[in-house]
Amino acid sequence: MIGKLKGTIDEIGEDYVLVDVHGVCYVAHCSARTLSKLGSAGEACVLFIETYVREDQLKLFGFMTALEREWFNLLQSVQGVGAKVALAVLSTLTPGELANAIALQDRTAVSRAPGVGPKVAMRLVTELKNRAPAFAGEAINIALKQELGEGVAAAPVADAVSALTNLGYSRDQAANAVAAAMKTAGDGADSAKLIRLGLKELAR
Repeated sequence: MIGKLKGTIDEIGEDYVLVDVHGVCYVAHCSARTLSKLGSAGEACVLFIETYVREDQLKLFGFMTALEREWFNLLQSVQGVGAKVALAVLSTLTPGELANAIALQDRTAVSRAPGVGPKVAMRLVTELKNRAPAFAGEAINIALKQELGEGVAAAPVADAVSALTNLGYSRDQAANAVAAAMKTAGDGADSAKLIRLGLKELAR
């Protein structure tokens, strides 16, 4: 099984990236959001991989974060949702937006994804409502620590964790606080906001 690829980008297609790992090129199918975050051909990249093995094929799905990969698998636990639909959902909504949509039972937001009709959207928000909040919180913590360890965490996130550790908190305390801050602040928050919210979490 392949769990992660580290290499250089050889080619980016409509729904895949070709990653060159020491001369061997792997095709990883990705969400549009993941593809948009990758660099250009020749640049280094790291992808978390979900490997599908079937009788007649071996297929790789690539993700920028472990959290996105976990959501990919969680989405497919719902009847009628396969890999294609799961990628479409993750192309339309960030993991944070998806968690919020499920928590608020906002099937309209989920149905914006191509191929997701009203019935599938209803099943997604209904069947995942009890699993997604706890799952998201745990997965964010795990994913963040993994990304920090790999040196691939977003700069504002890494800076916020570093700032909190410089204030005397342990790395685990800082990572947990920033993970909680990320859930409140949402994607795109700068380091100053994450530090401020992180300190509030640590003061509780």
